[in-house]
Amino acid sequence: MLIDTHAHIDMDNFQDRFEEVLKTAKDYGVEKIVIPGVEPSGFARILSLCEKYENIYGAVGIHPEDVNSYDENSENLIREYLKHEKIIAVGEIGLDYYWDKTQTEKQKEIFEKQILIAKEAKKPVLVHDREAHFDTFEILKKTQAAEVGVVMHCFSGSVEFAKQCIKEGFYIALGGVTTFKNAKKTKEVAKEIPLDRLLLETDSPYMTPVPYRGKENQPAYVKFVAQEIAKLREITFEEVVSATTDNAKKLLKI
Repeated sequence: MLIDTHAHIDMDNFQDRFEEVLKTAKDYGVEKIVIPGVEPSGFARILSLCEKYENIYGAVGIHPEDVNSYDENSENLIREYLKHEKIIAVGEIGLDYYWDKTQTEKQKEIFEKQILIAKEAKKPVLVHDREAHFDTFEILKKTQAAEVGVVMHCFSGSVEFAKQCIKEGFYIALGGVTTFKNAKKTKEVAKEIPLDRLLLETDSPYMTPVPYRGKENQPAYVKFVAQEIAKLREITFEEVVSATTDNAKKLLKI
């Protein structure tokens, strides 16, 4: 059984074919899917999908690109949704310095606030870190986020940074980039990090793995990520599936 720990299948382009996407996932061996939140207006849809489908779980959080939507009302909303048993994490939260470097201080402030909410709720955090490795790591350490669990979503750092994260108790989530021919850094991470700290994800509809690169991603394709990791580590596909599924169940309690 595979688990896709990060898939944005609440988006409009999946709405009219949600059942089809779930069926394809099941056909590929994907039994559980986590849908992360990115802004408050999307939380209700995530929860409705979680309540309708047994194998769907959700997270709520405000993405660094949407920090301007963070206020007292959204903070209270996150707390309220976290009371639901199928909202299993705070995310997708973190720092993104790729698109906009004018709000880095605000991003850091909102990131830290959401980690503290996660700690209150005793639920892990799903972390977005793009070109912000140092600040992301420092805030996670400062807030002792590992006490509730940290997933470094769509990990883009070096092997050295991955080892630093693992030393702090974080989990490393790898997706479609692992299958890209020129993704040498990510392939090295996939080879080197301990299996007991590895998670699988798709980040659907983005970051589609080979052999469907360039097309829309979906949870079914997490199978190709697992196959590539098995190939890189020279172990069986079943070993990767077993380890990553156990890790997801343990951390996310699903």
